[in-house]
Amino acid sequence: MVAATQDRCRFGGTVANHSRCADGGSNTEVAQRLGLNRGTVRRWRDRFVEDRCDGLLDEPRPGRPRTIDDDKIKDLITSTLETTPKNATHWSTRSMAEHLDISQSTVSRVWRAFGLAPHKQDSWKLSKDPVFTEKVRDVVGLYMNPPERALVLCVDEKTQIQALDRTQPIFPMLPATPQRASHDYVRNGTSSLYAALDIASGKVIGSLHSRHRAQEFIAFLRKIDAQVPDDLDVHLVMDNASTHKTPAVKRWLLAHPRFVIHFTPTSSSWMNLVERWFAELTTKKLQRSTHTSVQQLNKDIRAWIETWNDNPRPYVWVKTADQILDSIAHYCARIKDSGH
Repeated sequence: MVAATQDRCRFGGTVANHSRCADGGSNTEVAQRLGLNRGTVRRWRDRFVEDRCDGLLDEPRPGRPRTIDDDKIKDLITSTLETTPKNATHWSTRSMAEHLDISQSTVSRVWRAFGLAPHKQDSWKLSKDPVFTEKVRDVVGLYMNPPERALVLCVDEKTQIQALDRTQPIFPMLPATPQRASHDYVRNGTSSLYAALDIASGKVIGSLHSRHRAQEFIAFLRKIDAQVPDDLDVHLVMDNASTHKTPAVKRWLLAHPRFVIHFTPTSSSWMNLVERWFAELTTKKLQRSTHTSVQQLNKDIRAWIETWNDNPRPYVWVKTADQILDSIAHYCARIKDSGH
């Protein structure tokens, strides 16, 4: 509240100062110089001429007078940020109002004004990879400036996809009534999907397996090798899963030198574009489907991939490595004094 008043005083002072220094310039000229409306310049200029510096202070405003002073606002903000109630992990408007003997609506207004939301909690995770910066630059460089005569594929596996069936039939959506499914379900087995997303075309190479060991991953690499033209190099972007680094996998890669591996930083799955595709598969197909067997589940997934490849949509990476690193540095600066 006090800061807002000070800002208005500074703003009015700026207008008045430019008006005095304008050598008789018109309101229009001052408005153009400051990028303001001419009426705004005229109003502040008149107030300064009439009352000098006092004219730059807030005038009495219509409406109900304030019921909380600046000291009480300070107490409210300090209590919100630095304390918790005895019987809870965070304050509510009701508990804070009782604690400070003010109204709930006042607490709510102040919290909104200062962007405070004690009922919300976000999660975060920072990579501890010692070569994080180098990997970010490598992967982002590949996305934004892919090499010539090469195919860039984002590779990962979605494991333990469950074939679930409901214990009762699903009721269809009706006007004013959403689709309804029973809370209970029956597990009918699991499947694991390996997928490689072509960042240029958006097409996906997929392979389904009952397990996700090194031998299944090598079988998937063979499938990629068979489908990619021989005259193209293959750049694979993938995470640091143990199945991607076994001796058998390393031997296979040595025997196929056109395959070049680019590892994302640890704890940074957001850098692998195929994760975005997995999210679409989940929300658009798997989340609300029912399957009485793994075979039926696999058939549905293959059909979904085939339909996707009929009209693929590539995901476009837009942030540069420098922008990403700057954002992370800014976030670290924000949380450095939070007790972590």
